Amino acid sequence: MSLRLQTLTRDEHLAFIAQRPSASHTQVPSWGEVKPDWRAESLGWFDEEGRLVGAGLVLLRPLPKLKRYLAYLPEGPIVDWHAPDLDERWLQPMLAHLKRRGAFSVKMGPPVVVRRWSPEAVKAAIADPAARRLGDAEPTVCETAALDIADRLRRAGWRQAEPGGEEGFAAGQPRFVCQVPFAGRSVDDIHRGLNQQWRRNIKKAEKAGVKVERGGYDDLAVFHTLYTETAERDRFVPRPLPYFQRMWTALTAEHPDRMRLYLAHHDGEVLAAATMLTVGDHVWYSYGASTSRRREVQPNNALQWRMMTDAHALGATVYDFRGITDTLEESDHLLGLLRFKVGAGGEAVEYLGEWDFPLNRLLHKALEVYLARR
Repeated sequence: MSLRLQTLTRDEHLAFIAQRPSASHTQVPSWGEVKPDWRAESLGWFDEEGRLVGAGLVLLRPLPKLKRYLAYLPEGPIVDWHAPDLDERWLQPMLAHLKRRGAFSVKMGPPVVVRRWSPEAVKAAIADPAARRLGDAEPTVCETAALDIADRLRRAGWRQAEPGGEEGFAAGQPRFVCQVPFAGRSVDDIHRGLNQQWRRNIKKAEKAGVKVERGGYDDLAVFHTLYTETAERDRFVPRPLPYFQRMWTALTAEHPDRMRLYLAHHDGEVLAAATMLTVGDHVWYSYGASTSRRREVQPNNALQWRMMTDAHALGATVYDFRGITDTLEESDHLLGLLRFKVGAGGEAVEYLGEWDFPLNRLLHKALEVYLARR
């Protein structure tokens, strides 16, 4: 039986999200308000009995001087990805709808896990000189059904997208992430899953008098000062303060615990800060920031441990450290971040990645050329 696709109200979309254990924070209605350069629309799939069985937040980015759009569903849509009639029943109606809306290309990120590597497997891979990328190492778990989904997408005309940044049209979510499983585990269990360095650093921070507190909207400026210092140190382009203020206003209006801010204090100075996002039983460490001063008191470990324990108290089944590098080269400056996240007991997780469907091949190609020259 065919599914009917139509736009959803905010309340309908939120009610659907609330019925699920989790969904990406980029698939809740408020995320559209975080991205003012995009026009947001909630889509819903209804079965023959009128029940809402799937939903997706689509962001529409206009081409300059043309009423044509790039349609983007970050880490979505939320549909039955394992359905045998995935293309005909779920994706074709979406493509037809977006084409009518003026989309020239559609980008989506199926929330489907392909492979997992345990902390021990990642540690062994880093130590193995023959392993240059995470994919060179034997995974702990391989989801064969995900590979079948990828094959079906290719046959239907979808193309696996090249990794990109998040600015402008080069919107992208990480394909490789690091997640600490919480389901069925006590806080003591999670603490035992930390490596020795993590446990030592948490204790050191406690003895040094580091205090971690929750902040509010007015503390975002303090966070942003540390964040810009972090950006300069780690060589990435920082987002402006209004971005985080907009995120706070939109997400907390939707749910008071959708976004939290944590600050690590020592001797009257904020040394580290981070944002935490929650949807259902999934918690994300979103943005982190720290100063280079007084690093010996280990504020980052103290900050993360407080966030992890608070996430556990909220009923989280997973604490998501978000993106990691898939390269294991010692020369990569992101390898230290991978070690830090895996040291917290995190497993490396590979998702299916992002996929493109060119509805207008000429405009899609022009976009690819534009991005390649940026």
